[in-house]
Amino acid sequence: MSKKNRDIFYDTSLNKRHIKDKIFKYMTLGALVLSLGFLIIFLTDMVGKGVGALQQTYIQIEVRYDDTTIKNYRKSVEKKYIKLVSRAWIRDIKKRVEKNPTLTNTTKLEWVLADDQVDMYIKNQNYKIKPKYLETLKQLKENDRVLRKFNRSFFSNGDSKSPEYSGIASAMVGTIFALIVAMTVAFPIGVATAIYLEEFANPDSKWSQTIEININNLAAVPSILFGLLGLAVFINLFGLPRSSAIVGGLTLALMTLPIIVVSSRAALRSVPASIRQAGYSLGLSKTQVVKDHVLPLAFPGIMTGSIIGMAQAMGETAPLIIVGMVAFVPDSPISVFDAATVMPAQIFTWAGMPETAYIERTALGILVLLTMLISLNIVAIYIRKKFETRW
Repeated sequence: MSKKNRDIFYDTSLNKRHIKDKIFKYMTLGALVLSLGFLIIFLTDMVGKGVGALQQTYIQIEVRYDDTTIKNYRKSVEKKYIKLVSRAWIRDIKKRVEKNPTLTNTTKLEWVLADDQVDMYIKNQNYKIKPKYLETLKQLKENDRVLRKFNRSFFSNGDSKSPEYSGIASAMVGTIFALIVAMTVAFPIGVATAIYLEEFANPDSKWSQTIEININNLAAVPSILFGLLGLAVFINLFGLPRSSAIVGGLTLALMTLPIIVVSSRAALRSVPASIRQAGYSLGLSKTQVVKDHVLPLAFPGIMTGSIIGMAQAMGETAPLIIVGMVAFVPDSPISVFDAATVMPAQIFTWAGMPETAYIERTALGILVLLTMLISLNIVAIYIRKKFETRW
């Protein structure tokens, strides 16, 4: 091959490589833009639907508090308003009288929580209201007796059969209880296992290899299988109460354990070998070196991996459905042994409801869950930075 032909060949080959580099660059950039576009569409849709649930409609009507209405709550308001008022609000009349006995045998003009269909009408969404009640509602609106207020009940109430009265408080409490149980069980066991495998165990022994294989396999197991394991062990074998936060927390602990072990081992492995050698040169034992030198340096990475593992567990639904944490729970649990549900399960339940009002609550519930997940990740970053600066 002559020099001229060789130069032409090299120039052609170089141009092809440059073209391929540009194509690869634009493909990766396009994938990034596409993923960001889907994220923006998702957040825009959730915010657009969820903002409406932050406000709830109230109507001003006369409410009678006497012996007859306390026994038959449907007689507490006039018949023409009965389909415009939240049934859950009317049913609570007896509780309000018990809390405030001065209401007995009185008639008061009050702002009453409106029915979900009234709320949908005021928000210009799909609604189902009979014509005669719709005329009454229009009259109330003309007389400025219809008002939209901040929906505090969403953050203070539990689930309810009435969409306008339902809230996410019981699911938030159940989620916190389940995460506390999961972290209490999974964190010490996972970190101790990682320390043993990384610092004390013989990597060539069959025992260590068996443990490592099982941990890697557990990390790839579908989450619903952990739910079946929790059902078989914690409920059927140990007899723990179904739908309780302790069962859900223990199930999440089993699922999170491999993640904590893997992340903790990576954090321990990242500590320079010179730290260990310096400790041994001073006459320290292996336990002292690990406890006083290696573990403090690896602790930021251990905490980061553990918190991210907990954040992943917070978003799990399948294993908790198997152990019954998708149950209808109107009141917030007081202990880990009480019936409870979690936020993903509550969102799953609302998403299957036929009422239009649940669409808003589903979107707002997703936003609350995302806020909690982002908060956990921020805490993980803060802890990592703090301990890195300290050590």
